[in-house]
Amino acid sequence: MFYRATIARAARDLGVEGYARNLADGRVEVLACGDPLALEALVRALWAGSSASKVTDVSVETVPEPPHLKGFVTR
Repeated sequence: MFYRATIARAARDLGVEGYARNLADGRVEVLACGDPLALEALVRALWAGSSASKVTDVSVETVPEPPHLKGFVTR
């Protein structure tokens, strides 16, 4: 499995809403909304990635007013 699909599955399992999308520079952007404990678990999943990925950095920011999201998708 690839990184975005792995993260999407983890997010869905945790009940987190949002998205994962590729950026032009090769990084992946993830927007996630949900229970704080579920988000902590998702951050751990971001670090773990997929078997084919090499994660070198994870940056977490709080978004003041996230958009209304339904489910978790890859873009």
